Amino acid sequence: MEFLLEPLAYEFFRHGLLAALLVGSLCGVIGVYVILRSMSYVGHGLSHAAFGGAVVGFTLNLNFYAGAGAMGLLAALLINRITRNGRIKPDAAIGIVTTAMFALGVAIISQVRTFSQSFEAALFGNILGITGEDLLIIGLVTISTMTAIFLMYRPLLFSTFDNEAAQVFGIRTEAVQLIFSCLLTLSIIASMNVVGVTMIAATLITPAATARILTDSFSRMLIYSLIIGGITGITGIYLSYIFNAASGATIVLFGASLFCLALFARLIRRKLTMHTHLHRHGNLIHSHLHDHLHGHKHDAEDHKHTSNGAKDN
Repeated sequence: MEFLLEPLAYEFFRHGLLAALLVGSLCGVIGVYVILRSMSYVGHGLSHAAFGGAVVGFTLNLNFYAGAGAMGLLAALLINRITRNGRIKPDAAIGIVTTAMFALGVAIISQVRTFSQSFEAALFGNILGITGEDLLIIGLVTISTMTAIFLMYRPLLFSTFDNEAAQVFGIRTEAVQLIFSCLLTLSIIASMNVVGVTMIAATLITPAATARILTDSFSRMLIYSLIIGGITGITGIYLSYIFNAASGATIVLFGASLFCLALFARLIRRKLTMHTHLHRHGNLIHSHLHDHLHGHKHDAEDHKHTSNGAKDN
């Protein structure tokens, strides 16, 4: 307990811990829609666009979040507009728009020759950079995003799995897509100082992918991903404190470890399931990949076998 409570004596750690919990939970929930909509590249691209906006805002003496938010939302609107007619694929539009905005930020930094602590935190994540203002913004984004997802649960669910059918049933899928892109952008901006631009994509994807391994139910996947994201954030911050490493790196590495553990557990479970369904009769091996009652009778007088699932007598 002393090991866990000792870091809490520091205000910067308490701020970082709360921010990591909020960001982990937020990314866990919105990440479910990201991977099911095959929008992983969008999350990666919007984080780069937001960084370019933060640099532009810095040169114009604007608030960090104002510049990042304006550029990120502009990128989301441009991507949505370019891909609307279907002539240009989303991956191409994302590559062009977000890379150009990131390049703009890099060009400005190279000219100004100034690299502030806030940009280091934005790139790599740093719990020392979490302030009361950061916590307030992260909290507001988390609450508003969770509320929007709750209110739009059915339209988001329907358009995620069958966009064409959703249109037939009167759902304005373009509006849903645009709103979701804006929510994703706000989530990325709120996460920048905790996770860093270079790690945001993994933070969005890993908890949801881990939850996907654990369940086939969409509702349970949302809950599992939220819990996994929160645990990953908290543990990552503790690891960041212990090893004096960038918080984004420790959060992502721990999340990847959980993913590998879930993948390994699933592999072991499959092997055990296959093993219990294998039946050996002399030199003959056959398997039953179903659970209903089935029976086997053999002509040999000294061998009689009846099975229910994986039960041998």
